[in-house]
Amino acid sequence: MVAEERVYTGGSIGDLIVQALARHPDRIAIIDDQKQLTYRQLARRIGQAMSAFTALGLKRGDGVVQLAGNRGDVFVVMAAVYLLGLRSISLHGMGGLDDHAYIVQDSDASFFVADKGYTQRLDELRTRCPAILHWYSHEAGIPGQTCFWEFAEQFEPMALRVSARPDDVIRLAYTGGTTGKSKGVMLTNRSMWMQALMLMGARPLPGELRLLCPTPISHGAGAMLVPTLWRGGTIILQRGFDPERYLAALELHKATATFLVPTMIYSILDHPGAATTDFSSLEMVSYGASPMSPTRLKEALRVFGPVLVQSYGQTECPSNILFLSQEDHVRRDVDTLGSAGMPYPGVTVALLDENDTPVEQGAVGELCVRSPLVMEGYWKLPELTAQVMRNGWLHTGDMAYRDEHGYYFLVDRKKDMIISGGFNVYPQEIENVLGAHEAVAAAAVFGVPDGKWGEAVKAVVALRPGMSVGEDELKAAVRSAKGPVNTPKSIDFVDALPLTALGKPDKNRLRKQYWSGQDRRIN
Repeated sequence: MVAEERVYTGGSIGDLIVQALARHPDRIAIIDDQKQLTYRQLARRIGQAMSAFTALGLKRGDGVVQLAGNRGDVFVVMAAVYLLGLRSISLHGMGGLDDHAYIVQDSDASFFVADKGYTQRLDELRTRCPAILHWYSHEAGIPGQTCFWEFAEQFEPMALRVSARPDDVIRLAYTGGTTGKSKGVMLTNRSMWMQALMLMGARPLPGELRLLCPTPISHGAGAMLVPTLWRGGTIILQRGFDPERYLAALELHKATATFLVPTMIYSILDHPGAATTDFSSLEMVSYGASPMSPTRLKEALRVFGPVLVQSYGQTECPSNILFLSQEDHVRRDVDTLGSAGMPYPGVTVALLDENDTPVEQGAVGELCVRSPLVMEGYWKLPELTAQVMRNGWLHTGDMAYRDEHGYYFLVDRKKDMIISGGFNVYPQEIENVLGAHEAVAAAAVFGVPDGKWGEAVKAVVALRPGMSVGEDELKAAVRSAKGPVNTPKSIDFVDALPLTALGKPDKNRLRKQYWSGQDRRIN
């Protein structure tokens, strides 16, 4: 019986990595600033990292924390972790000290490595997190720091063999933390493997794959790395996003694919250099992390061409729940640009009411998911895990409806829904109307305290450079499209919306200005 179970057991992200590196030994795998790594060199470096981890006594399940910008060695460490069955934990570079310290302590990690841009933070964390046994830097020559790669050079590279089992938790991905303390999402080897297969199966990846990556590979953009390597492609890394540098790199490397968040796309579209940039090499522009207004999508299609792919997911079901393909973006018979798309292959989706009963066709319900991709649960939070994964479904907390063509439309987070005068108001629908105005660059809508209505609809709007629009005109546009209940009672204008560390509009930061001292819990 044991032999039969082994025959049917499978699913390893490590196997995909090992096979990809062996298939294309002499191709360029990673361009990191001016440095290049071939697939053979990348394999050797992963083997050295594995030897170093083994020499330090790290065992299956031990946590490895990284705090670094986009660099090839970030992926090297992650790959070594995946093969050995350790746990990869990434800190976001824009996170605060308290958030970083909480994650390091909560994750029970054993090893920490940072690049030179975070030397001060490493020193601060070393003081606050004494349980970490091993502290290293990605670079040599930093006073008071030991370079991990100088240490690793002492060892012969280990053979690239996968020790991790399919159900081993190999990644602990912490949620953004804007709702309070971050939650550690336990992602198994099986889940990471499924994510890569789904991306390769559902997306028409370019034949000559050159992936330009300004977004952090330690987070959402990292999902594209293994599919790129499997196809023998090249990963072009940028440390931080700047539209001018991005446009220059796009032309220099003739990038065929890229991963961006909507705020980055807006910056590119608004940059004067976009008018003279040659975008013809691009075959796929993948975007996600937050909704993008249909108006700006149409603008992006004019600039980039019919190459946009949207992916909707969440940390608990990483990246891959719904997607909108290149063809979906340019359909003329159906209005799809406000949609999050249709399910990925391997994902089952249902819209459920408060009793976990399917809602009627066209009605709004909570979007719930079943898939081998779904997380194992929340780290050290069994009660919350049971609440979110009840009755055989992962409850995403996102409210949506399905149209007659099979496309899913998100209306908002369940917790962000505004109840005004007893009516349910979904902010994203209002944001789409505001974003359709030619003068509006971005908009955020949320509820604020109101003595008469309980909550009143509030909008905060950032305008495009050199353009203007009045509050009354925007209110009239919403009233015409969505009716009086959805019309903002007031609109504030700002130079730019505040963003979370992951590039999403930070509604909690905006909302707290108006809910200070009120009873509503800031979620």
